[in-house]
Amino acid sequence: MTASARELLASADLVVGGKRLLAACPEGATARDARRLAITGPLEPVFKAIRETSAKGRTVVVLADGDPLFYGIGKRLGEELGRENMVVEPNLSTMQVAAARLGLPWQEMDFVSLHGRDDFSPLYAALVRADLIAVFTDAENTPAEVARALLERGAECFAMTVLEDLGMPDERIRSLALPETWGMEFSPLNLVILERLYPPEIELTLGIPDHFYLHQKNLITKLPVRATGLAHLNVEPSSTIWDLGAGCGSVSIEASHLARRGRVFAVERHKTRAAMIRENIRRTGAWLVDTVLGSMPDCLEGLPRPDRIFIGGGLGGPSNEDTSLLEVACERLKDRGRMVVHCILLDTLHTAKDYFQSLGWHFGVTQLQASATDSLAGDLRFKAQNPVFILWAEKP
Repeated sequence: MTASARELLASADLVVGGKRLLAACPEGATARDARRLAITGPLEPVFKAIRETSAKGRTVVVLADGDPLFYGIGKRLGEELGRENMVVEPNLSTMQVAAARLGLPWQEMDFVSLHGRDDFSPLYAALVRADLIAVFTDAENTPAEVARALLERGAECFAMTVLEDLGMPDERIRSLALPETWGMEFSPLNLVILERLYPPEIELTLGIPDHFYLHQKNLITKLPVRATGLAHLNVEPSSTIWDLGAGCGSVSIEASHLARRGRVFAVERHKTRAAMIRENIRRTGAWLVDTVLGSMPDCLEGLPRPDRIFIGGGLGGPSNEDTSLLEVACERLKDRGRMVVHCILLDTLHTAKDYFQSLGWHFGVTQLQASATDSLAGDLRFKAQNPVFILWAEKP
């Protein structure tokens, strides 16, 4: 600790911290009559004790690892007690020590905390945009679980280093192959560093050429229609998106480029097409996209409610008798959410339009027919693509 931090600790009437930090704090570092309060559960009783002690004009010191404002308790203390009532004495952060141990410049590193999370979407988002990622784990989301998540997505282009008990006598640093972590045990005090070994085969952008996607013949939302549909979908950075009848996943993949802090679910009932989606995710590095294999609308039940829904297939024919898919999609869509439906058949257009009209939703239709150049007789001609009706609707 710095000299100023030692002085504050020596003058404290109440010392607050986790059991491990309190045990590491020598008795001689605090006043003999200083009270110690361990953080063992919910924080509300701790904040109450801090307020009561402060109200009496006494000094409270909260022990925290490294920099309390880097994934630490400092943020919450500032929110509860007011930043103007708090003096922060930072020290070496875990991240700073880890970077020093590995000799890594970390000014462009991304940081992900999986503490208390039941999904890995922040990790997947970081995999898309960063070459170096630091992952803060917990008892459930261990380094082995991080490796499993990467392997499930096919993100084998990242190397993993696990740093345990940094700055302590049992400090250990291991570079591990992702499959090697299966069944391994790690110290509860660990940090995972992921480093990209090579870039994706295809750069993740808007307007990826159709032939870059692995797809069944003609079962792809072509580039001009895809671009127009995504524009009408009005994706925001934190949007949760459903792509229903995803085909080869082209819309999901490019939507994930826009929803960089959100979640994207590509739902497809055909096993072969679902496999193509996973392969296209691997080739583009669109790790944010979740592939959901199943029949709609039943497979949608466990998914988080969406802000945006794109329906590229599944509204025509027996798969949507009595508009059950459209009903479920409209019901699950969040208020002020937006839905885009691509219709090729007139019956599909009328069914969707009439349903939105019955709900009183604001909607509109754009008819798009694009023509692309094609070789003919040593020159170029324009070859027309099928017209598509792009129906958009907003939920009140």
